[in-house]
Amino acid sequence: MSALKRQTVLIPVVLFAIAAMSQSNTPNNPTWWNKYQYLSTHSANGNAGPGNSVSVGPNVDVSNECGPQSETYITVNTGKPKNLAGGSNEIFRLPMRAYATFDGGSSWSGTDAPLPPAKGANGIDFGSDPTLVFDTQGNLFYGYIVVFFGGGNGINGTEMGVAKSIDGGKSFPAATYFSFSGGSDHFNDKPMITADRSPRSSFRDNVYVAWDAANGGSSGGGIRVATSSDHGASFSITRADDPSGPGRSIGAVPFVGANGELFVAWNDYLAHSIIFNRSFDAGATWGTPVVISTNNLAFDIAIPSISFRGALLYPACDADRSGGSHNGRLYCTWMDLTPRGVTDIFVSFSEDNGATWSPRAAVTDPLGFALDRFYPWLSVDPINGAVNISFYDTRNDITGARYMTDVYFTQSSDGGATWRLPNTRVSSASSNEHDCDGLFPCSAINYGNQYGDYTGLVSYNGISHPFWTDSRNNQQPATGCRTNLLMEEVFTAAVR
Repeated sequence: MSALKRQTVLIPVVLFAIAAMSQSNTPNNPTWWNKYQYLSTHSANGNAGPGNSVSVGPNVDVSNECGPQSETYITVNTGKPKNLAGGSNEIFRLPMRAYATFDGGSSWSGTDAPLPPAKGANGIDFGSDPTLVFDTQGNLFYGYIVVFFGGGNGINGTEMGVAKSIDGGKSFPAATYFSFSGGSDHFNDKPMITADRSPRSSFRDNVYVAWDAANGGSSGGGIRVATSSDHGASFSITRADDPSGPGRSIGAVPFVGANGELFVAWNDYLAHSIIFNRSFDAGATWGTPVVISTNNLAFDIAIPSISFRGALLYPACDADRSGGSHNGRLYCTWMDLTPRGVTDIFVSFSEDNGATWSPRAAVTDPLGFALDRFYPWLSVDPINGAVNISFYDTRNDITGARYMTDVYFTQSSDGGATWRLPNTRVSSASSNEHDCDGLFPCSAINYGNQYGDYTGLVSYNGISHPFWTDSRNNQQPATGCRTNLLMEEVFTAAVR
């Protein structure tokens, strides 16, 4: 996460946090640090859970396996839209988990993404931070961080991984690894992947990965962007932020325009700003970064529903490639702190390839009581141009402390001018990551990771698929597990 502490902004209602249970990132710890702490003191679970999902009404339990999952991502094969693929962190296990469906999300299979050989004596490695994309040929690319560590030796380094599937996500026979980083305060964090699927682009089917690299505060870190023009076999790397400045950013999100332009946005936590840059030559060169919006938050905030980990400020962006009335318009959404001391979801758009951006606007219901919204994700439907956003929301909390969350959805069909109100509830059950029916601490909740740092959403031809984790089933027995409970699970639902 760059050379930065998960700086936690405490608001009065969350001063309950117990020091022993509180979020443990430090100025030099990346966002995958809590998984490292668990694996460094416990042996990893060796086996995955069942491959098939369990339907829970309009919501589908995608993972349905032992231990907690966190941080989710989803993508759609536009050539075969019933084929979707997703991914998540496995907190008690080493590999990344991959999920695939061929019936539009009603049922899912699960498999593991590959890991490279470990480094160093008694070395182990694990994956973190899932991100996936299909190209126009149906190839699926799964990006993640590989973290190397050894018994008694601490972190040995990190590198980027991109695994490839040619069967829609059922298997990942091989992966490409690149950009190894080692040494004190040197690490990679928070990758996001995209592919050029524009029919008018000369760079069609290029694969792009953006992430933040910490190099001990030196000018060697910053926002890096890797480009592959050979279907993921190799990657070349450039830097999208100030090439001579120190790394000061997190949450880089690449996305592709209607004509193959490459865009990337990220959170500059020192400037309290969402920053944007663009490339017109597939990432070979970059323009001058511009500010999308300034923020009240710098990095994260310990709102009650995710107080132990803290909710990370993470932008989510996409472009309209529909050919409709707003073709080429760019959109970004993010969470910020409001004057009421709660968090809300905002959006901004650009009609000139990111040179200028509209004033930010809220996309949520203006309810008359205090509640938090966090972890938005945005997807523009490439068929009809609708702009879709999903997010966590605490409006249904009955504890009086804003602990309980649901997933909500909103949509704009007029280019971001107005948003569907009231927002639509997607989750069929609320989730409480603070306690188990009043029992605190609760062995069925993974306090260090909770919801992770982001959720997923993909939209195509009028159907959106939010992809998230919650702990509604955290006390459901699960045979053969270290903690014999399902804990946090991955869920999805189709929103039409």
